[in-house]
Amino acid sequence: MGSGRNSQERTETSVDVGVRAGRRAESRMLIDGELADAASGELFDNFSPATGRLLGATAAAGAEDMDRAIVAARRAFDATDWATDRRLRARCLDQLQAAIEAEHDDLREELIAEVGCPAMTTASAQLDWPLADALRFPARLMLDYDWTRTLDGGGLFGERNVRTVVKEPVGVVAAITPSNFPIEVTLNKLGPALATGNTVVLKPDPNTPWNATRLGRLIAERTDIPPGVVNVVPTPSNEVAGLLGTDPRVDMVSFTGSTAVGKQLMRRGADTMKRMFLELGGKSVSIVLDDAPPAAILGSAVGVCVHAGQACAATTRMLVHRSLFDDAVATVTAAYQAIPVGDPLDPETLVGPVISAAQKQRVLDALAQARDDGAEIVAGGGPVADLPDHLADGHYVAPTVVVGVDNSAAIAQQEVFGPVLVMLPFDDDDEAVRIANDSAYGLAGAVSSRSHERAMGIAGRIRAGAFGVNGGMYYGADAPFGGFKNSGVGRQCGVEGFEQYLEAKTVAYRAPRTEATPRG
Repeated sequence: MGSGRNSQERTETSVDVGVRAGRRAESRMLIDGELADAASGELFDNFSPATGRLLGATAAAGAEDMDRAIVAARRAFDATDWATDRRLRARCLDQLQAAIEAEHDDLREELIAEVGCPAMTTASAQLDWPLADALRFPARLMLDYDWTRTLDGGGLFGERNVRTVVKEPVGVVAAITPSNFPIEVTLNKLGPALATGNTVVLKPDPNTPWNATRLGRLIAERTDIPPGVVNVVPTPSNEVAGLLGTDPRVDMVSFTGSTAVGKQLMRRGADTMKRMFLELGGKSVSIVLDDAPPAAILGSAVGVCVHAGQACAATTRMLVHRSLFDDAVATVTAAYQAIPVGDPLDPETLVGPVISAAQKQRVLDALAQARDDGAEIVAGGGPVADLPDHLADGHYVAPTVVVGVDNSAAIAQQEVFGPVLVMLPFDDDDEAVRIANDSAYGLAGAVSSRSHERAMGIAGRIRAGAFGVNGGMYYGADAPFGGFKNSGVGRQCGVEGFEQYLEAKTVAYRAPRTEATPRG
């Protein structure tokens, strides 16, 4: 498992490489309120996607560690007042918010190091946006939420029958997070899960464990969150991680990642009837109508390349009206050839590396398949050439534009998760809608037109969970996000995401007889 190295062999030097400021990265897991190494003493390595160099090591949880985490979460839910004490939960979320803010700059540099995200992205969805409201929104909502409501009448006993609907936490939540926007996803899972009274076992992606283990340390050292309420269990083992999907003591799986893995989790959780929240992949469209302003084409196309295309909601299919298509291809091709690619620490870099050598190869394989299918690649199409020496072993793919295929081609149907844009022409609005909906996915999309009414009409016809009209931004902790079809089940954020972590119980009782309650 992992590198097979023992925690006794860890050196301060290894865990400091790539993190330039602040205290060193946290290698320990959090179980039952204690920061600890794996029971086996094993570690797994954390590599920089930008340089390919070793950043350091993290405790590699085994089955014994995962079992201890599940036991702790189960006990904390069943035997403490965490699920019922909303004031305690509000205080703890405020403490966690303050603790993260105190290490904001260190966390920013750590994300750049282990995620490979360009520094500019940490000012938005990679860090600053979720830090602003991912914990605050559910903490506020918790105090204002209608936890009970009374229904009128009903039942066999007429006006003496009282029915009350009570909202309760689901129980033990397994939160499984991805490598592309790890702190954003983690905070948007922890916030509502904890605010609603659940306990959590957090399993971060093995490519990006340190942001999660940092949270574990902050929870242990800087908050009153009781032992067992949050457990952070990093592991490179799919077998160990898979225990969260089968263990009957886990009530819910909250997963963000690929559609293939989401389907596996759903199958594994069926025997124990786990609640599932699955935020999965996408092949979203950007529709450029014949009256769209020219700037819309460039803005949408460049957005696909942010963080090397590693965003599930990226609009990686651009549908352009045929009258604009040739000029659009020329404009996007020139832009992609000029996009700054390189060191994520450079504030001018827009495109950094993909997360791993394996992911780089998957992107290159998808482009090879596109060529075999007759596609024309007019920009990029391979690894980045002429990288500086310190980035030579990084996982870089050149921003790529693909044309010459129709929507049935694999490159237009399958999520690539790299800086790859497929451009497709259409002749009228109905055809644009048909092509947009001709996908196994339904996560997000966008449309551009000088006519607000026309664009809104298009948005209403697309089967997707989130949609931007003329540059509209749907992101926010108060806005539900998730997909139709193979893009997932359930919603993250908003009231809908808050309620994702709640069960509803109906309690009926016969009201006691009083002078105001006539007999008969």
